[in-house]
Amino acid sequence: MHYNRTARLLHWSTALIVLLIIALGIWITWAPPEDEGLKLRLYNIHESFGITILLVTLFRLFWRWRHPPPPITPPLPGWMQAAATANHRAFYALLLVQPVIGLLNTNAWGFPLTAFGLVPIPSPIGRNEALAPTLSTIHDTIGLVLAGLVALHAGAALWHHLIRRDDTLRRMTW
Repeated sequence: MHYNRTARLLHWSTALIVLLIIALGIWITWAPPEDEGLKLRLYNIHESFGITILLVTLFRLFWRWRHPPPPITPPLPGWMQAAATANHRAFYALLLVQPVIGLLNTNAWGFPLTAFGLVPIPSPIGRNEALAPTLSTIHDTIGLVLAGLVALHAGAALWHHLIRRDDTLRRMTW
């Protein structure tokens, strides 16, 4: 049994956007382009997709509430189900918190955000140079935790498919 088409589309869209955001975050942080204009455009793309992830995640939670996931065959042992539930809850929590911290971080450094150069996003806190470094550290730390969860999630899906041979991965594929 598969997740419904909307759930699969939301899952894979989220995965692609998160990987894009992580790649942009790494590029901006560890290999910043010399061209200041390019760097600002990369930040805008990173931040715009961060807002997108927030909205997609809210919709995913609503969708999941209305359309529970199909059962895994064969059923998981209790400890494995608890681990999967914890992983998913952590994902959802961080996918909601991270964009908000990122927005506050951008604002605290004194930069306005216009999503994809089109939609102005209100600045809830304004410039705050004392708070900005703390928000940057929190944002970076959550980013690393998210990257770790992505790796764990992908590794677990492959383990289920290749070792345990259950339908965990097939439920989310087309």
